[in-house]
Amino acid sequence: MQPSMSNRDFQLRQQQTIARPTSVEGVGYWSGNQVTVEFRPAAVHSGIVFVRSDLEGSPRIPATVDYRIEVPRRTNLVCQGATVEMVEHVLAALAGLKIDNCEVHVTAAEMPGLDGSCQAYVDALTEAGTEAQSEPRPTIVIAEPLRVGNEESWVEIQPRAKPNLKFKYRLDFGPSGLIGRETLEGKFTEQYFREQLAPARTFILQEEAEWLKSQGMGTHVTYQDILVFGDEGPIDNPLRFEDECVRHKVLDLLGDLALAGCDLIGYVVAHRSGHRLNAELVRQVLKENQIVEFARRTA
Repeated sequence: MQPSMSNRDFQLRQQQTIARPTSVEGVGYWSGNQVTVEFRPAAVHSGIVFVRSDLEGSPRIPATVDYRIEVPRRTNLVCQGATVEMVEHVLAALAGLKIDNCEVHVTAAEMPGLDGSCQAYVDALTEAGTEAQSEPRPTIVIAEPLRVGNEESWVEIQPRAKPNLKFKYRLDFGPSGLIGRETLEGKFTEQYFREQLAPARTFILQEEAEWLKSQGMGTHVTYQDILVFGDEGPIDNPLRFEDECVRHKVLDLLGDLALAGCDLIGYVVAHRSGHRLNAELVRQVLKENQIVEFARRTA
């Protein structure tokens, strides 16, 4: 077990929002619908809230694990009948840039697929800039190891002696496949996120892509919109990183961990984990730990 840190070892960072509104437009992978995502500044302790501006009354959907519903291959949220879909890349961009309070106004249920990464969100949010706020960021310091999953796929979080969130992800498609086995380890710093994770794109096997299209889903998506692995590697779409697949899994992990609604201090280790297990870990962390605000407790 890694040593844990004391609640008095450091003070929390201040919360942040964006300095001005900014937006991104695109088409949803699954629905094919055009959608505009507008990020707006939000008050301290607001968290991340999606707003369905296309629906009567502009219903609000908080981006916390309490509102997550189980859907294969993506993270969807629902509140009082209003849904937002494929939100993991939006949440990863906000979490990676340490933007804690933001209203995300959308004109359709599904977020745009863009190029399969969250780079467009990062570019827009960077242009908008950030604004420090008056209150500290609520944080959970992991005191005891927690694991969810089984022998084939699992994710756990362990105590850590340093005031940050470290990760290790093992991707395993078997020794003979084109994707094979990839491992990535690092710390969720803003610089690391911008340079090493934000450009990494969604990937899928060719047989999976063909099956989805046969079911009427993603019929408009081309090989340039998403990484599709055929018999000889990505089809008509070169890799941005040699290990781009595991990098994207880590991007998804960060987006799912953002559903905690607070910072986490610990060491996350994942083996073939996906959205469902990532969210289950968040639920267990919130159940077993207390959110603390060091700046209010430290003399």
